[in-house]
Amino acid sequence: MPQVPAATRALRVLRYLASQPDPVPLEAIVRACGLPRSSAYHLVTAMEAEGFVVHLADEHRYGLGVAAFEVGTGYARQAPLQRIARRPLAELVDRVQQSAHLAVLHGRDVLYVLEDRAPGRPPLVTDVGVRLPAALTASGRAVLARLPAAQVRALFPSAAAFVDRHGAGPTSLSALRTLLAETRQRGYAVESGEVTPGLSSVAVAALDHNEHPLAGVAVTYETGSADPGELAAEVGRTARLLSARFGGRS
Repeated sequence: MPQVPAATRALRVLRYLASQPDPVPLEAIVRACGLPRSSAYHLVTAMEAEGFVVHLADEHRYGLGVAAFEVGTGYARQAPLQRIARRPLAELVDRVQQSAHLAVLHGRDVLYVLEDRAPGRPPLVTDVGVRLPAALTASGRAVLARLPAAQVRALFPSAAAFVDRHGAGPTSLSALRTLLAETRQRGYAVESGEVTPGLSSVAVAALDHNEHPLAGVAVTYETGSADPGELAAEVGRTARLLSARFGGRS
């Protein structure tokens, strides 16, 4: 089908533009997408006509257009993350017999978008729609550990950015950096009594095709009632499954 190569090139341009912090010159698109300059020019011109690309003539740069934003908001409206994660999360709960949840980063907080509670387990504060400080939760730490250092620094510029719930958890950027380094070395995030006394959590981040953390997959259990390493292995299995379904890897 002759349309497929052109469509593939257009998607590569969109993906590249979406990964850039600012609009870029045509030469950058040529290099990043491996296109001849004339082909790249005709392609972005066609995409501009459809609203997916905007041309900043004064700056000689190209960025994402309104149509790309509409595609993104449509993605959010359809809630594919929750839909895709619902069954794997339920299967995780069946395997470990502990409550599990899925959370996404929302500023300095995590927003819980999905939860599956195991029968007979204690009630949790991590209900769907609840927001908690990312630096205190296992799911938040799993996500933060996969972000660039500059982004973490921007989220937590001073001690005022940190929240204390029960007298535990990081209170400075250096303390948070140490905790995130330990998380990366361990391969999963942990939290014990920092959200709710007597309860602990382990979490692993699910990644998208750009190796960016989509969400934190976590299991919460009564402190001392389970082996965190064994739970983390099962949580990691679920996170890798979600990553694969979004074109990424854990």
